[in-house]
Amino acid sequence: MLSFLLFVFVVVLGYLSGSVCSAVIVSRLFSLPDPRTEGSQNPGATNVLRLAGKKYAVIVLLCDVLKGLFPVLIAKLLHAGPAAISFTCLAAVLGHMYPIFFGFKGGKGVATAIGAFLGLHFVMGVVVIATWLLVANFTRYSSLASIISILLAPLYALLSLGNLDTFPPLFFIALFVLYKHRDNITRLIDGEEPKLHFGRSNLKNMTEEILTETAEFSSRDSEGEEEARPAIPDNVTEIKPQRPAKTRKPKPTQPQP
Repeated sequence: MLSFLLFVFVVVLGYLSGSVCSAVIVSRLFSLPDPRTEGSQNPGATNVLRLAGKKYAVIVLLCDVLKGLFPVLIAKLLHAGPAAISFTCLAAVLGHMYPIFFGFKGGKGVATAIGAFLGLHFVMGVVVIATWLLVANFTRYSSLASIISILLAPLYALLSLGNLDTFPPLFFIALFVLYKHRDNITRLIDGEEPKLHFGRSNLKNMTEEILTETAEFSSRDSEGEEEARPAIPDNVTEIKPQRPAKTRKPKPTQPQP
């Protein structure tokens, strides 16, 4: 009976934790565009990156990871069984996808799933992150990296944990993530999926913008100095100050004998 109550508690905790929509909260706090109605209309870190930039996307990403990590760690501290912990992972991801606090309209659950995987088995979570980074680096598609890394997560769990009880919840996580990316899959097939842009190209663009702004600022300064300088009419010649003429002192005359 106690184990069943513990199972229900950690699963409900996972769902409620996942239902906290970080992208919407951060957007409201910093007066950013609503990610549910702007961009890709997905309240996740990738859409916030496109709408508001890296700083706010990193905040959303960390919050999404933590809300998957937190309930799994609580389940471990309460000595829940492997099945209960795995279903807590699934509940956190479903909470992110279908949040009770935001009309059941959430994100795609990738960052929350990664946070849950880090809590389930740290090495496994790191391998999932490494898979995402490798695929994103070579393809420049965030959606493709998310799909591949999450689909491989159940296999990573079997290799790292060796417990079949953890496989079904992680398998359903992969299915839900795949379903949430159905539009991305269509765009990938049609060649219309937007790519990620990071690295030296962004650094080059930022440098060019800074140099352009600096040049404009210096030109405005020089124009301001020219306007502040009084104009001299053409028919007036500039008079240079003359030095006063030196007067020679008369030599003293010597008296004649």
